[in-house]
Amino acid sequence: MSTPTEVPAALRAAVDAAKERVAALHAELPRWELVVWTAGNVSERVRDERTPDGSADLLVIKPSGVSYDDITADAMVVCDLDGALVEGDRSPSSDTAAHAYVYRHMPEVGGVVHTHSTYATAWAARGEEIPCVLTMMADEFGGPVPVGPFAIIGDDSIGRGIVETLRSSRSPAVLMQNHGPFTIGKDARAAVKAAVMCEEVARTVHVSRQLGEPLPIAAEHVDSLYDRYQNVYGQH
Repeated sequence: MSTPTEVPAALRAAVDAAKERVAALHAELPRWELVVWTAGNVSERVRDERTPDGSADLLVIKPSGVSYDDITADAMVVCDLDGALVEGDRSPSSDTAAHAYVYRHMPEVGGVVHTHSTYATAWAARGEEIPCVLTMMADEFGGPVPVGPFAIIGDDSIGRGIVETLRSSRSPAVLMQNHGPFTIGKDARAAVKAAVMCEEVARTVHVSRQLGEPLPIAAEHVDSLYDRYQNVYGQH
């Protein structure tokens, strides 16, 4: 494990607030049955407004191999966007390099989530995208949930696959082949929501296929549903 540097004083309050949010959001993963044991992770970007290019941004993430019952704000670790440890006395998640790569190459992303949720991971094991056959999918994903390439854990290969796949998709979720879903969002909460929704549609479409071939939604209807949900639905 690398030797921690130090969180800049200007980011202290933002980092502490992010630790609280990220710790609380980790509890949502077992609550929605998206993880087992110590698998899975949530991260959030902490933006350094002094460097608009994002070069000094940080990320808060779960430490590696820690039980969800033991996750607290104080247990969170802080890394820079190269994945190097900035604060914490535990090794960061083994997926930190993937999260960091996404943040470096997708500046609009403020949160990343990885799970091994059963149905979404089953689609990933087949290397098959989830087709857009539900209005819920059109709303949330703007089309199918795509599949990313097979990649080995440990370096930024997974991150590259996530970025390459999602850059050409409106989906906030990608099924990394033989691995499982990764989701992104404007913040960590949005990424967790996408992970919950990804598992829900993966399960529903799987059940539908047991009954017969589900009916696709026409592209123009997908576009209309996506625009309404993203720009009109809810409170503004």
